[in-house]
Amino acid sequence: MKRLLTLVINLDRAVERRARITKQLLDLGLPWTRLPAVDARQLTDAQRAMLDIPAYHRKHGMATLLGELGCYLSHVEAMRVFLASDASYALIFEDDVLTGPQLPSVLQSLIEHPNRWDMVRLSAVHSGTPVPVLRLTATHSLSVMLSRCAGSSAYLINRHAAATCVTGLLPMSLPYDHVFDHGWRWGLKVRLVSPPPCQHDNQITTTIVGDPGSPARKFHWSRRWSTYVYRLGNELRRLHYGLRELWRERRAAPAP
Repeated sequence: MKRLLTLVINLDRAVERRARITKQLLDLGLPWTRLPAVDARQLTDAQRAMLDIPAYHRKHGMATLLGELGCYLSHVEAMRVFLASDASYALIFEDDVLTGPQLPSVLQSLIEHPNRWDMVRLSAVHSGTPVPVLRLTATHSLSVMLSRCAGSSAYLINRHAAATCVTGLLPMSLPYDHVFDHGWRWGLKVRLVSPPPCQHDNQITTTIVGDPGSPARKFHWSRRWSTYVYRLGNELRRLHYGLRELWRERRAAPAP
């Protein structure tokens, strides 16, 4: 996996998280590079301008959090760092990820089948309703998703996908994990490894400034009609995209 660049997004002040992810990746034998995360406590005016607040309110139905902007900009920077390197693929981690022992073999298999994907989710908060299209290992498959799959703790991306996303992701109008894998928007082959070899560690306290789960953050239902309309349209597009990709995969190769 010499063509693989592994980046870990980590705040300078998140020392315990850094130690934790360091041990995990050492145990897996994965060389990696730390990418200092954009700190929401130190955002510049130019960085704050990258948040489209009216669009965020309309699509997400919640008050904005600067910590989400910091996370978003950190992932965009990770793609830029990748594109500035000579690597063919980037493995991008958030520092609250839990990596499984099967990850190296899954990565090796993915790299051996580069034409089957542009971006691959390696973790999932929701199931994504995966439909397997390629056996990667004895226990893991490359799958097409038919429903929403949140979280951005771990994913693999090629140069084409990074170049496409880095020019189209800004300004921010949704949390990063709600938008970065919109294959129908980007014209990319976005896939999921099922079952995911990584997961988000819910035991770690969030470093996002503010409380992402605060009930007071969500707008009253009477102010969320635009959000409901957006989400319905988005999920219909997701399903259409997933069925189309599944049809293409089934034409290209037999299901496992």
